Amino acid sequence: MDAPSFLADRLDRGAVPLVVGDVIALLVLLTVGALNHSTVEFLSANPLYLLGVYAPFLIAWALVAPLVGAYSAGAVETAKSSIPLAIRSWIPAAIVGLALREFVFRGSAAPTFAAVMLVLGSVAIGGWRALYFKFR
Repeated sequence: MDAPSFLADRLDRGAVPLVVGDVIALLVLLTVGALNHSTVEFLSANPLYLLGVYAPFLIAWALVAPLVGAYSAGAVETAKSSIPLAIRSWIPAAIVGLALREFVFRGSAAPTFAAVMLVLGSVAIGGWRALYFKFR
């Protein structure tokens, strides 16, 4: 399997709006989660804290989503193809993100947090993509 053609099949230029929206959806989800466990004052006084919250999941998403096909030509065509590709990408990305959070970044990967991230991440990315295709 040739790496350039493998990735070429999974990255479509038409997916740029999906990339932007997916990242925004994840940032919103992670920010809301951080706000549920700390205050705006704390986050304002510690701007690097949020970077530590975002990093494990954004790194994992950047690694996993292209491999699974979240930005392939099929993902750009319809919501029917795009949303399942996004969710199939999010599940392993969330697991990688949780591992990064547990072993590399500050935070833990407690089972309840893992369940919340798996479910709410799927809802955030799937929901955003549903809206995108509805109004595109």
